Amino acid sequence: MEFDDPEEFDLGDGTADTETTVTCPHCGEEVEIAVDPGSGAAQEYVEDCQVCCRPWNVHVTFDDEGHAEVEVSPLDE
Repeated sequence: MEFDDPEEFDLGDGTADTETTVTCPHCGEEVEIAVDPGSGAAQEYVEDCQVCCRPWNVHVTFDDEGHAEVEVSPLDE
């Protein structure tokens, strides 16, 4: 199921993922970040590493059960 409008994304029973751990592509540190299921099933945004402060592209997708798949990559500087 694919959602184009964030308002169409069903939050289900409230058990959707709201945080996850990623590895910074710059410094290699594991960092816990918040994810927002209310912002849609597919998201892309920029976030800075909490350790080294360098920016990443964050790609988040939520499946039908609210599980988040998160990938981070270096922001092209």
